[in-house]
Amino acid sequence: MPEETKEILSKLKVAVGILAFAVLAAAAVIYMNIVPIVQNIMDMNEQYAAQTLVLAEKQKELQDLELTVKKQEDLSDIEKQVFESKEPGLDAEGIIAGEFSEILQLIRANTIKMRSINYTYDPGDDAFVKGAPQKFNVAQLDMEMIANYKTFETFLRDLYKHEHFLDIAKVEVTPYEKNKSVLLINFSIKLYAKKG
Repeated sequence: MPEETKEILSKLKVAVGILAFAVLAAAAVIYMNIVPIVQNIMDMNEQYAAQTLVLAEKQKELQDLELTVKKQEDLSDIEKQVFESKEPGLDAEGIIAGEFSEILQLIRANTIKMRSINYTYDPGDDAFVKGAPQKFNVAQLDMEMIANYKTFETFLRDLYKHEHFLDIAKVEVTPYEKNKSVLLINFSIKLYAKKG
């Protein structure tokens, strides 16, 4: 082999070696940069899958809560019973006393303050009792109360949910002059009970 050819082959070997080293170096650099990115993408995919499951669970919980709230707000299916005293032979005042006590408990539970209360037993103008005076007693409670908007709203909701038949005859609400968040309330309610 001529000397020139050997020299070209030698240079070619060096060039191939340099090229191979450059390719290996480039592959190593690419590998070192790509592998963490691929690993990061795989980790993000796992996190995404886990968060998708959490989101699905939370959406289910939200739907359940919305359904519960809707059921609580939809009070149309509440059936009322006329209050009946467990003690026989009581007069109108004695019969209504148990129902009156339940209403007072609702007022206290909702932190409503009572300014005054007047009651009338068996008022002659009650249409419900006129139809069956021998079967029912009625007591009309005329109350002056003090509450804020939220406690009064909750009280009305509780009254609506109350298990016994009653009639809200009048509600007059006036904001207190010095503090508009306080309500002055004139409230009339009729309580009904079966005669013993």
